[in-house]
Amino acid sequence: MDVRRRFTLLAVTMATTPLVVAGCTAGPKVKLGQEKKPPSLTVTPADHTKDVPISAEVGATVNHGKITGVRLTDDKGAQVPAELREDGSSWVPTKPLQNSRTYTAEVTATGDSGKTTTQKTTFTTAAKSTKSPVATTLYFTDNQTYGTAMPLVVKFEPAIPKEARADVQRRLFVKTDPPQPGTWSWIADGTQVEYRAPDFWKPGTKISVRSALQGLPIGKDAIGDTDHTGTSKIGRQASLEIDNATKQMSVYEDGKLLKKVPVSLGKESTPTSSGNMVIMEKFDRTTFDTRGEPDGGYVVDVDDAQRLTWGGEFIHSAPWSEGEQGSTNTSHGCTNVSAVDAHWLMGVTQVGDLVTVKGTEVKLDQGNGFTAWNASWDDFAKGSALPVPAGLKPTESATPHPGMVAGGSAPAPAPSASGG
Repeated sequence: MDVRRRFTLLAVTMATTPLVVAGCTAGPKVKLGQEKKPPSLTVTPADHTKDVPISAEVGATVNHGKITGVRLTDDKGAQVPAELREDGSSWVPTKPLQNSRTYTAEVTATGDSGKTTTQKTTFTTAAKSTKSPVATTLYFTDNQTYGTAMPLVVKFEPAIPKEARADVQRRLFVKTDPPQPGTWSWIADGTQVEYRAPDFWKPGTKISVRSALQGLPIGKDAIGDTDHTGTSKIGRQASLEIDNATKQMSVYEDGKLLKKVPVSLGKESTPTSSGNMVIMEKFDRTTFDTRGEPDGGYVVDVDDAQRLTWGGEFIHSAPWSEGEQGSTNTSHGCTNVSAVDAHWLMGVTQVGDLVTVKGTEVKLDQGNGFTAWNASWDDFAKGSALPVPAGLKPTESATPHPGMVAGGSAPAPAPSASGG
């Protein structure tokens, strides 16, 4: 009888030289070093770690396999929901952890050989911090319909120092459906960070954002104040183009001109800013109070007002200047339109619509409002505190908003409730 003998090699750790054992098997020959190793895991926070920030994430690295299960529970046995980061580096609890509590993370990895390894780590969160909180505001709320130029904006008081911005930015999460990735970009003084994609949002896009900063250590002496979340959708495309040369506003919807509206812009001593702005908020009626400001000193009630800058530039009804609209600039920096046109505009525009102003004496300061579109994509991406994927670029075939012009950058002025 013809018997074929096949050999397998087994590495034995009892001696410095592997022991070769011959036997009849059905397997092929395997060379030394080719045997599959079991997975090995490293989990963070490390076991028995204390004073862990309530912003903690469960991190895990694995060799010779992949993560196949993660479970985080509190000291009462309740499971804590968490989501995997896009880069797979950690699991982020969907809500901040609680102070002075003990948590257990159980991570399972499956190796190339099919074997599994599970590692547990138990850690205790810190007591409530006595550090000064950084006040944060997210300008994106639930159940709204925003314009296609709407950036995601987070404001900070006090400003975030440069060395802490990467840690803060890592805790700002954005999901879009359909997917339209972008990046965050910091205003130079650290008081504001904005997020946008290379191209304008597509109408109908659903956007969810989480500013998950509660309990996050920020620098040496500060801590994040709270978590903010918002989920809303993008509506139709609308935009306004204001030309100082003609004193006319062109109103577009889905790229088509709806109407031209006569305007009166800021006079020489208080000029309107030129640049790419975004409608920030809308008021059926509001009060401009400029008492105490260098060029102010008046109080006036206005109707149908739409904010464009923190510094107090609005589009609004100005029946007192209807005789000058279309020919002469008379305002304190606002865009004055007739009462009829202002009311009509309120029915056309959305918060998040692009407003482009051309040809005035001054340029829009970066950070004076929602200014994410007042810079090229390349310049905007330079403001990120984290690496931006090299392939993230504007689409050449994307349709630009009518009238959009290149912008500049400069430190942002302090917010103001004034108008004119």
